[in-house]
Amino acid sequence: MEFFDSHAHYNDEKFNEDREEIIENIYSSSVTRLINAGYSLKSSEIAFEIAKRYDWMYTISGISPNDIPENEEELNFQLNKLTNFINDKKDSKKIVAIGEIGLDYYWNKDNIDLQKEAFIRQIEIANSMDLPVVIHTREAVMDTLEILKKHQVVKKGVFHCCPLNRELVKEGLKLGFYISFAGPITFKNSKNANEIIEMCPLDRILIETDSPYLSPEPNRGKRNDSRNVKYVAKKIAEVKNIELERIAQITYENANRIFGIE
Repeated sequence: MEFFDSHAHYNDEKFNEDREEIIENIYSSSVTRLINAGYSLKSSEIAFEIAKRYDWMYTISGISPNDIPENEEELNFQLNKLTNFINDKKDSKKIVAIGEIGLDYYWNKDNIDLQKEAFIRQIEIANSMDLPVVIHTREAVMDTLEILKKHQVVKKGVFHCCPLNRELVKEGLKLGFYISFAGPITFKNSKNANEIIEMCPLDRILIETDSPYLSPEPNRGKRNDSRNVKYVAKKIAEVKNIELERIAQITYENANRIFGIE
């Protein structure tokens, strides 16, 4: 049985002390593919440098809504640098999506227009490079869907650590996106996790850890790493009444398909 963690951050400083050891332990624990996710220009560069050391690790590059600069001029500068960076590395086939990108009104409400601009611009970058997108959305469901309906993503993509919001999942699936589940579906206070899992067809589900954050039960509150992705898969298997091995296989195949990994 092998697992594909579709979203983790081994570029995070929380792994500075033992990054290589953790990554080796992850692979030994049957997590044989993962996506090391960028969220800013710098973190995307670091994520790529880590991923290129491992033939089973891939990366995504983008500027998240929580990391966009304070003004349009600096945004233009960073997006141009991001585009050049991805173009320069494209022959490596390590960068498999633009992300994470999107909207976040939980942490930031004073730059909504700039968030939207950054989101739309990065959709355009993804389309120009024939790449999918990985979307972060928090307390911004309607604006996220409105942008995706007005600005078509050619290669579609993933709602990462998808909020357990019925409208987002229903409309996201209609638009052709994949739904990626993380630790919160295992939380005891997660009110509608079962319903949302049931809404998702098997061929559109991914699993992730969002490491080092959001550790699932039974490790909630501890630093997360990709070995915990099995608990996310186990929850889905229980709700769908399917063997864990089958969920591991399906989500592995789904991740390979959306990210274009052979």
